Amino acid sequence: MQNQNFTSCWLPDGRREKRSNKLIVTILSKAEVIRRVCHTYLSHLFEGFHIGTELNSQDEIVIGTYEATAQACTNDMQVDGFELRQEQGKTYILSHSDQGLLYGTFYFIEQLQLGMKIEDMSVIQNPATTIRMLNHWDNMDGSIERGYAGRSIFFEDNKLSYDKDRIQQYADLLSSVGINKICINNVNVHQVESRLIEADMLIELQHLADIFRGNYITMFLSINFASPIEIGGLKTADPLDSTVEEWWRRQTKLIYQKIPDFGGFIVKADSEHRPGPFTYGRTHADGANMLAKALAPFNGTVFWRCFVYDCLQDWRDRSTDRARAAYDHFKKLDGLFDENVILQIKNGPMDFQVREPVSPLIGALEKTNYVMEFQVTQEYTGQQIDLCYLVPQWKEILDFDTHLKGKGTTVSEILSGNLHKSLQTGITAVVNVGRDDNWTGHEFAQANLYGYGKLTWDPTFKTEKLLKDWVQITYPFVKDSATRLIEEILNRSWMIYEKYTCPLGVGWMVKTGHHYGPDVNGYEYSPWGTYHFSDRNGLGVDRTKSGSNYIEQYSANVSELYANLNSCPDNLLLFFHHVPYTHPLHSGKTVIQHIYDSHFEGVEDVEHIIYEWTREKANLPDDLYSHINQKLNSQLTNATEWRDKINTYFYRMSGIPDEHQRLIYG
Repeated sequence: MQNQNFTSCWLPDGRREKRSNKLIVTILSKAEVIRRVCHTYLSHLFEGFHIGTELNSQDEIVIGTYEATAQACTNDMQVDGFELRQEQGKTYILSHSDQGLLYGTFYFIEQLQLGMKIEDMSVIQNPATTIRMLNHWDNMDGSIERGYAGRSIFFEDNKLSYDKDRIQQYADLLSSVGINKICINNVNVHQVESRLIEADMLIELQHLADIFRGNYITMFLSINFASPIEIGGLKTADPLDSTVEEWWRRQTKLIYQKIPDFGGFIVKADSEHRPGPFTYGRTHADGANMLAKALAPFNGTVFWRCFVYDCLQDWRDRSTDRARAAYDHFKKLDGLFDENVILQIKNGPMDFQVREPVSPLIGALEKTNYVMEFQVTQEYTGQQIDLCYLVPQWKEILDFDTHLKGKGTTVSEILSGNLHKSLQTGITAVVNVGRDDNWTGHEFAQANLYGYGKLTWDPTFKTEKLLKDWVQITYPFVKDSATRLIEEILNRSWMIYEKYTCPLGVGWMVKTGHHYGPDVNGYEYSPWGTYHFSDRNGLGVDRTKSGSNYIEQYSANVSELYANLNSCPDNLLLFFHHVPYTHPLHSGKTVIQHIYDSHFEGVEDVEHIIYEWTREKANLPDDLYSHINQKLNSQLTNATEWRDKINTYFYRMSGIPDEHQRLIYG
């Protein structure tokens, strides 16, 4: 692959022509990371490069705080924001903090990669969110749950095992897009992973935290709610039991003795067979607050996941609706959580499907801190085999108008803290970076990781701009026609994937467990609550007042939008309504004809991408061409299987033939 020696795709790695001039940089900061980043990355971009520590007339770039540079401070500059300013022939990178200087330095490097002249760089940037986080799903045996890019970069053989240079490059990659928090282990914590908070493991974790700390990234751990039993020898994990409270206080103190800036805990409780406070008749506020009190003396935080639902429900019972679960569980607890508890809410009410509505819990909590959770890991969107650029999906979610405080109350406004200013809000995401040289398995999947970081910093970024920047930075050696093609296929990929998979927002229909490839009824009669309710007359889930009444969880405007068949968007029709196959869509097609057409179109779109990619072979490096070509052909196989199984199933179910008389295996 192109990324030799574990280099980050969007950081300089010797694949671009150097600028012929010499760059003189003065760093008025004692932060070693600023000096290292300049040495490591700027030296790739200039024939000559020099770093000084005192101002002089030859300086071109000056990096320092407002105080150190004696520059006037810009109003409303946040502590980790930054400014690039032109002043008397010099370019200043300014901030209130070394952390902000790091972000400003990476921004400066990025603008150089994009071809901007130094003398034209002038910008003021503040992050829109204070919490910009990644959750790894790494297991201590070295595997990664929903990992598609090789084994863990942190663990092997039930112990910490990592390459320090690799971790440092990863920390740089994250800092370059503004990530400031990371959880390194899987939220599904079993007994062996519970040992991470024991004394012998903390010594090793201390060294890992040191690397991230150098980049102003705070490290967190996922913990097992039943740890007092599994590693503590207690008979209970009841959060209101004094012995349990004391055990967590001691264990937390031990962690902070080794890692003084430890961030805190991520908790998945009472969810998918994980232990939690429900076992003892307690609430989630009881469970979260017990841990919060143990962390409070050290300014630690509990991230408590809201992915709590009945995974043992009876498929015959249509009154139960998994989509309702997060709101029903947590809305009634609003205001009962301690100040250092942050609820973690999935972007949709189900589980990272290719199309879901926005979770109604976002913005509905008025007295409780929370973050929205995305999934960079493509669990249900192609698993880094099928191409699926998710930034357009996330952007659509962030731009969604909840109407909670009238028109214009978008999700991004809420997460930026503008709805309830007293609350901590932000964004986190599941990530599956692994040991593959290109980090993400599918080289183009890196665009999701880059785009996620950029959107957490500024949700107003334009999707097309983010994509264009990533392609230009990542592939400076690729000819223009090929870069345009990369942009085009990435930009269309989410819609293409949606076409040949789950129609009109119904979701799922995947192979159980693995979650890759079609199985229309794979979950239909299971206890997981993921149903499409297809019968001979129609399909879809009635979530209106005549069904589960899930729509009542939204504001009146949004509820009315989804409840009315005339206004409900086609792409979410089957999420909210059970309709006949002959129901006409806004497009003019019937539901059944849309299913047929979209699945044929999806396969044709993949075939067209392969054709266009093949035409550009001469303009692409052999290894990049071969890597993507192999991925695209695997995608075509998958898309064809989806098309044939979905269309055949619904033809047999409805008895209605395709208007265009294409081959359907009746």
